[in-house]
Amino acid sequence: MFFLWPEYLWLMLALPLLPAVYVWLLRRRRKSAVRYSSISIARAASAGPQWRRHVPPALLLLACAALMLAAARPMARVPLPWARSTIMLAMDVSLSMRVSDVQPTRLAAAQDAAKLFLRDLPKDIEVGLVTFAGSSQVAQRATLDRAALVAAIDGFQMQIGTAVGNAIVTCLAELFPDHGIDVGEMTFGSKQRGRSLDDKDRPPPKQITPVAPGSYKSAAVVLLSDGRRTTGVDTLDAAKMAADRGVRIYVVGLGTVGGPGGMPEGMPIYLQLDEPTLREVARMTGGEYHHAGTAEKLRSVYKNLGSQVQVQTRETEVTALLALGAALLALGAGVLSVVWFRRIT
Repeated sequence: MFFLWPEYLWLMLALPLLPAVYVWLLRRRRKSAVRYSSISIARAASAGPQWRRHVPPALLLLACAALMLAAARPMARVPLPWARSTIMLAMDVSLSMRVSDVQPTRLAAAQDAAKLFLRDLPKDIEVGLVTFAGSSQVAQRATLDRAALVAAIDGFQMQIGTAVGNAIVTCLAELFPDHGIDVGEMTFGSKQRGRSLDDKDRPPPKQITPVAPGSYKSAAVVLLSDGRRTTGVDTLDAAKMAADRGVRIYVVGLGTVGGPGGMPEGMPIYLQLDEPTLREVARMTGGEYHHAGTAEKLRSVYKNLGSQVQVQTRETEVTALLALGAALLALGAGVLSVVWFRRIT
């Protein structure tokens, strides 16, 4: 915790004076007791537990302390509802997802975990879906329609290759449509790609000022892959683009790190999980990396990610909370005084 106006903490030095004044008033009241003409009146006045008389003043003392602390405008790290409005799911659909080391297959386990993730997310968070193998495609634009997202997940079609960098760039193009991000041009270059009829509607590339990694609070990317990049945009170059825009990438590595010995098609390179690169993607963007070697672990990872993106710990001013607490303490002191003594003491 820290304070925006720490100079007001000097007010706390006056706090010990309040108990001293209270003790002085008690002694003064005892001296005036000799003025009573009847001992029975004094006994009636002192009837009941003696500790009750000290509770309302103690509550008022705590209320004053809370108000003095609130005057310094304290800041604390507290869990608050997630501020983001869009999550992009980037799912690997390369041929290696047919491997059954994660039961029943890597792809089926990933589909089940993704649908579980959607079910646990708040309904007011938009989700988009990007699939990638040798290239990347937007399977579903960001939407609140969970049924459409589930249908897109069930309709995955596997392909050859793994373009992890393209998936990240495609997610960024969806999140920042005015930045002029062109995956095709980054992959093949403007001359080799040629021009399409849609080029005239595409904004030119936007020069941006890099921000702190993870500082963009309106979106995040959840990336799942079971292999390593074999084509397309360099993975770390794409991660740098995300980091410069402040977008966090939460990476899930699926399957065994070494991969099986091979497949009938003879593609052992596609089965090797590139953990060092995926970890670096998460580190560069301020996200996290998780390895899931089983279907149960994958579901657990997605469930934890769903919890993380709903609540975040952020630095927030808690002056209002302290002021509210002080008001409740003062109110409690007044109520107890009226109930116990029929007057405000």
